[in-house]
Amino acid sequence: MLQHLIQHPRKVFLLDGLGALLSAVMLGGVLTAIQPLIGLPSKTLYGLAGVAGLFCLYSLTCYRLNLRNWRPFLMIIAAANTLYGLLSLLLVIDALQEITALGLTYFILEVIILAVVVYIEVKTIGKEQV
Repeated sequence: MLQHLIQHPRKVFLLDGLGALLSAVMLGGVLTAIQPLIGLPSKTLYGLAGVAGLFCLYSLTCYRLNLRNWRPFLMIIAAANTLYGLLSLLLVIDALQEITALGLTYFILEVIILAVVVYIEVKTIGKEQV
């Protein structure tokens, strides 16, 4: 499956966009609804959801446009995803006194999944041009 994605950069944008959509829904809908069980302030969750929503829009637009020169666009979202992952980690570290085990588990899993997506993006960017 990894090789299939790397060979089809357009599908990497789709994967990224759908993942960002899932994050936006989870952060802005589900986690804010159960905020006391998460421990991070709703304002922080909504902020992260907004960023994920923008990433979703960007990646799905790139997917839809079926760009011929896709590398720079994939580099942008790979860098943005990396910064988003670091921001998430910093917010969790900053809120270690308030965050619950459930909240910590969610963010650790999100960062791990995001790292896998960035790995796929970087491998796709680095593939030889045909």
